[in-house]
Amino acid sequence: MTRFDFHIAATDGAARTGTISMARGVIRTPAFMPVGTAATVKAVKPADVRAAGADIILGNTYHLMLRPGAERVARLGGLHRFMGWERPILTDSGGYQVMSLSELTKVTEEGVSFKSHLDGTRHLLSPERSVEIQRLLGSSIVMQFDQLVPTTTSRDEQQGAMERSIRWARRSREEFDRGEQHAAGSALFGIQQGALDEGLRRESAQGLIDIGFDGYAVGGLAVGEGQEAMLGCLDFAPGQLPADKPRYLMGVGKPDDIVEAVVRGIDMFDCVLPTRSGRTGQAFTADGPINLRNARFAEDQEPLEPGCPCPTCTGWSRAYVHHLVRSGEILGAMLMTEHNLWFYQQLMQGLRDAIARGGLTNHARAFLDRYRARDAR
Repeated sequence: MTRFDFHIAATDGAARTGTISMARGVIRTPAFMPVGTAATVKAVKPADVRAAGADIILGNTYHLMLRPGAERVARLGGLHRFMGWERPILTDSGGYQVMSLSELTKVTEEGVSFKSHLDGTRHLLSPERSVEIQRLLGSSIVMQFDQLVPTTTSRDEQQGAMERSIRWARRSREEFDRGEQHAAGSALFGIQQGALDEGLRRESAQGLIDIGFDGYAVGGLAVGEGQEAMLGCLDFAPGQLPADKPRYLMGVGKPDDIVEAVVRGIDMFDCVLPTRSGRTGQAFTADGPINLRNARFAEDQEPLEPGCPCPTCTGWSRAYVHHLVRSGEILGAMLMTEHNLWFYQQLMQGLRDAIARGGLTNHARAFLDRYRARDAR
């Protein structure tokens, strides 16, 4: 059984393409992970997520611990069996959701105590409990528990959260290793913190490297700092992490964000954007996003994106999808989401192919110029 093997097949500048091999399948990198927050990628069946090209999806520790409960999922055979997805699943640690969704949150060295946004019950999420929940779910890739603070906080606060995240990383590592049976077939990633500060990021990376992880995430970005600031951080943050391990940029993002991050050496991504946008009438295309609610699409017989091979584009017109969206029909959300998932996976395949042939610079520039042209107008 292959527990975890990262193979870099080709490089182009800082960018890499390769594979992550695990017991449940091979993940092609750079990879985009559709988000299955509550044990489902919203509005799409697992088989259709796979048909779009996804090798791995993401599940959410915070939401699953509250409903239906990690212990219940374990009794039902684990998350893969529960949701009908047999390929790898990465679960986040729950730290971001605790900070962003919960009321009356209190952070101590032990962990984060919080009030559920569902029913007001009190919970404590610690490094040990976060890893235990991910073990009960049967996660393929487990994320360490960390503390995220906004990039607008003081440097002292950012340093304090970064240092605590290193201490929590060690506790996460120890708890992961205690679950020998699960650890034998899964992987653990550490999360670099430090906001936009190069020195703090370097200190965080070194602390994580000293502990040792299967992969490393760049955390604490895409939380309102803006694209320019995020890319400025990515000019140095990935290079501080081990070159022989996968680098995962958490919560990103827009198609142009992904292209820019791949150029800077990122291997893995996740974001709710393609599914959330699909449910609200926004379709992604090579010429930028379009809003199918607009009246100009009412008699448009073109597909969402001419030339796109997805089932939505090969089966229905913009006019029909516009009608579904404006009518509030569930099928509209399903068709839009399916197209967006295909768009994202084709984006990743194009990047992998460009790196493999040594043509990423031209490929990325052509994509970005076309995708951003509508904004320029």
